[in-house]
Amino acid sequence: MNPDRCFGGSLLVLIGLFTNVLGAFIGINIGTDVSSMPSASEVVSIIKTHRITHVRLYDADSHMLKALADSGIEVTVGVTNEEVLGIGESASAAAAWVSKNVASYVPSTNITAIAVGSEVLTSIPHAAPILVTAMNNLHKALVASNLNFQVKVSSPQSLDIIPEPFPPSTAAFNSSPNSTVYQLLQFLNNTNSYFMLNAYPYYGYTNGNGIFPIDYALFKPLPSVKQIVDPNTLFHYNSMFDAMVDATYYSMDALNFSGIPIVVTETGWPWQGGPNEPDATVENAGTFINYLIRRVSNDSGPPSRPNIPINTYIYELFNEDKRRGPVSEKNWGVLYTNGTAVFPLSLSGSSQIMGNVTTVFCVAKDDASEDKLQDGLNWACGQGQANCSVIQSGQPCYLPNNIKNHASYAYNDYYQRMHTVGATCDFDGTATITTNDPSYRSCIFTGSSNSSAREGLLPPGAFGPVSPLGESMKLLVSKVRYVISAACLLIILL
Repeated sequence: MNPDRCFGGSLLVLIGLFTNVLGAFIGINIGTDVSSMPSASEVVSIIKTHRITHVRLYDADSHMLKALADSGIEVTVGVTNEEVLGIGESASAAAAWVSKNVASYVPSTNITAIAVGSEVLTSIPHAAPILVTAMNNLHKALVASNLNFQVKVSSPQSLDIIPEPFPPSTAAFNSSPNSTVYQLLQFLNNTNSYFMLNAYPYYGYTNGNGIFPIDYALFKPLPSVKQIVDPNTLFHYNSMFDAMVDATYYSMDALNFSGIPIVVTETGWPWQGGPNEPDATVENAGTFINYLIRRVSNDSGPPSRPNIPINTYIYELFNEDKRRGPVSEKNWGVLYTNGTAVFPLSLSGSSQIMGNVTTVFCVAKDDASEDKLQDGLNWACGQGQANCSVIQSGQPCYLPNNIKNHASYAYNDYYQRMHTVGATCDFDGTATITTNDPSYRSCIFTGSSNSSAREGLLPPGAFGPVSPLGESMKLLVSKVRYVISAACLLIILL
C-alpha cells in the first residue's frame, strides 16, 4: 500500500478520534451595563484572544451578532424579560422575533440557542404562566424557518426554585405536576433541549450562615473529615457547584424527567465587595474561576450523572459597573475592558498551544501541589535568577498573595530570559505553556514571540536548560506510530 495514502488515511482517523473526544466547554456571559463598553468588534477580538468558543448574550444585539459572524463562536441569544409577555401572547410576535434576531444572521453567525428570559419564575413570577407558551411559540417559529435542529430553546432558572437543595438526593422543585416547572420540563424533553441553570456557590456560601466551609464553595480539596456526603446516597461532594447541579437533576427525577441534560448558564464569584461582603476578593474569585475551569474541563458530571459533562458559562466577561445593588453586584467580570485579566486565568482550560498564536507564557499548573510550587519558586528566584522583586509585598504582582500566582510570575520571568538557550517550561511538572496572557491590572507578564506551537506539547524535564527530547517524547512518538500503524492496518483490511 502507498505509504502516503496510508499516512493520509491515518491522519483522517486521528482527526476523527480527537474530534470525538472533545468534551465540555467553558463559555462566558457578556453583559452590557458597562460604562465604558468596548465596541462589538473589540469585544469579539478579546473573546478570540482568550480562545472562548461559546458566548451568551442577554439580548439579541445586532452589533454583537454581526461582529460574531464567521467567527465560529457558538452564540446563545436572549429574549429579555420585557419581551417574554409579548412573545407568549402572540405567535406572530415570536415569528417576527426569530426572523429578526436569528434567521437573518445564521449561518454566518453561529446561533445555537435562545434563552427565554432570565430567572423568570423567581424574578417576574407574574409572567410564569405564559413562559412555556412563549417558548413554544419561538420553537414553532424556528420549525417554520427550518432552524429547530440547529437552535434550541430553553429558559435560565435560578436554583431558588429548589427550596431545599441539600442533600441533593431529596431536592425537589417547589411545584405541582401541573406547574410551570413541569410544563417547562415537558417542553425541554419534547424538543430535545436542555435545562438552563444559574448556580452560584458564592450565594450558597454567604447565605449559608457558616453551614459549609468556604473551601467547599471554592472547589478547594477538602480533608476527609470535612467532606460533604449525601446521607441517602453516600455520594461525596467535592464542591458546592456539583451539589447544586445534582440537586437539579434529582428535582427533575422527582417529576419523572431523567433524560434532560443541564447546562449551567451562569456561575462565578465577585472579586470586590463592600464592608459587609468580606468573601468577595480577588483571591477567592481567581481560585473559584480557575478551579471551575479545571472542574468542567475534566468532562465528568456530578456524582449522580458522572458521564454527563457540565457545560458552563462564566458570569461574566466585564464588570457591569452600572448595575444596581451592593458593591459585589458590580464586580463579577474576569477581564477588564482592555482585555487584560483581573486575576491570572486560562479561559480556554487548555495547557496546549493551538492555532497560529506566537506569543506564549510559562505559568504554574492549576493542579500542581503547593509544596512542589514552593520548590519551583525557590529555584526560580534563587539559582534561576528570576526577577522576583515584583512579587514582594507592596509590589504590582504581590496580590493575589498565593503560591501559584507568585510561582507563575517567577517561572515566566525565568523562561522568557532563558528559553532561547534551551530552558524548558516544566519546573518538575508544575509549569505549562499557555497563549493566554496572564497579565492583570499593573502586573505585566512578558511574552515571547519566537516559540513554536509545538512547545506546549513538550514532555516534562528538569529545572533549568535541558534537552527538549527525552524518554517521554520517545514514548509519545512510539504511541503515535502505534496508532498510525493500527490505522494503516484498518485501512488495508477495509
